[in-house]
Amino acid sequence: MPQNSSRGSARTTRVSTEPMAQGRLQDRQPVGVVDIGSNSVRLVIYEGNCRTLTVLFNEKVLSGLGKGLTQSNRLDPQAIDSALAALRRFRKLAEQANVVELHPIATAAAREAQNGPDFIVAAEEAIGSPIVILSGADEARYAAEGVLAGFHSPSGIGGDLGGGSLELVDIHGGQFEGGLTLPLGGLRLRDLAEGDLSRAQAIADSHFAACGLAGKGEGRPFFAVGGTWRNLAKLHMAQTKYPLHVMHGYEIDAVGIEDFLDAIVRGDPEKLPGIGAVSKSRRPLLAYGAVALKSVLRHLKPSKIVMSALGVREGYLYSLLPDAEKARDPLIEAARELSILRSRSPAHALELVEWSQRTFEAFGIEETEDEERLREAACLLADIGWRAHPDYRGKQSLSIIAHAAFPAVDHRGRAYLGLTNYYRHEGSFEQVQLPELERLIEDRLMTRARILASLFRVSYLLTASMPGVLDQVKWAQDPRGGFTLVIPRALAALIGERPEGRLQQFARTVDKTLRMEVR
Repeated sequence: MPQNSSRGSARTTRVSTEPMAQGRLQDRQPVGVVDIGSNSVRLVIYEGNCRTLTVLFNEKVLSGLGKGLTQSNRLDPQAIDSALAALRRFRKLAEQANVVELHPIATAAAREAQNGPDFIVAAEEAIGSPIVILSGADEARYAAEGVLAGFHSPSGIGGDLGGGSLELVDIHGGQFEGGLTLPLGGLRLRDLAEGDLSRAQAIADSHFAACGLAGKGEGRPFFAVGGTWRNLAKLHMAQTKYPLHVMHGYEIDAVGIEDFLDAIVRGDPEKLPGIGAVSKSRRPLLAYGAVALKSVLRHLKPSKIVMSALGVREGYLYSLLPDAEKARDPLIEAARELSILRSRSPAHALELVEWSQRTFEAFGIEETEDEERLREAACLLADIGWRAHPDYRGKQSLSIIAHAAFPAVDHRGRAYLGLTNYYRHEGSFEQVQLPELERLIEDRLMTRARILASLFRVSYLLTASMPGVLDQVKWAQDPRGGFTLVIPRALAALIGERPEGRLQQFARTVDKTLRMEVR
């Protein structure tokens, strides 16, 4: 495993009286990945290596190491200078952030260039650590691991489009198989086609026709990894006025997307509607990303394109985790961590998980596996907005949750989690800060969000947000089909006008007769 170098270890002086940060988990030690790619050089520092990677710092420099590599077979001197300067800066930033493990990795350009070995020697001196040079098979593997890290039981074809290559791998049932590399990265495809997009399409189609994955991709999701494809998705969001600007888990139906891609290939990128959503440095390769994605659609025939914000970097770290850590549900872990950081009582949140499950079972509210895990996450997140002004708790919580860097949840799930918390604070189901989010979820899930929010409103008046009460109150079914919330005599004083009112609101939501009683 690459180790941090002790060379050049002078550190910025810190004030010894600085209070310990409360916004970070105290059992985590920062780790970093330096990704030396064909188009960019990037440093990402994470709070720790665990099932839910949280970014502490992220910076990229578009050095363009792979530019012109097809013609010259050499890394450009100016690109080398840019990359080495970035690596020296990244080294100092990693030291400043107290990174305990730094993992520099290099991909196609450094691997294939004639002067690649000389560059690696200089790069290792600059970053102060050994650099792992990934093969094409390694890139495919870690891209697949990144998809596994970012989704709940994913199944489909994963594709990682870099500057020099495109890696494809079959993912199914938490495992992956095969893995191949095609010379179709944005920079390389542009060089191979000499700037001719029609020729680029022919080149891409010929490689896909021979790749052997066509039968395995039909009717399944295609998980798209890589900056160029992410920027295509940003443009698609802008053009469709999509209400939730979160890249991870964004889905584009395969039907109709080719018209969107054709417009990019045939038009002037600067005149495309919504182009302001894409940074100027990323626009020159958009058309080549569109060409590669058109070949995906033609030859793999996926059901939809699913964007993954997690790729080789995250997959590399995921591969280092023990199996027990990999087996954890990353959404539940992320919600639990946010509960620890922001709720009044994480123990109360755990009690709410159990009490809501007992309530749903008592009332015969059936849940799919995914609905159950979403309910659990919603319970863990239910109290994260308590520090906000009362008039804005619902709005603030909705925004935090819907836009959080949660893995393993699709956009309908994000809308459910955010709206559940919003309704928990606002009470009314008639108004919402972001009504457009409602279009992302179906009626069944919206109904469950309202039921759970109403249940939260009952529970918090009985518990004052503290543990020790919910495990003592039980539901008992009445002979006529109604339900009684049984309060033990030791807690009889908790019954009052406000809890009774909240219980009747809940009764209307579940369409049942409910009452409280001391026994």
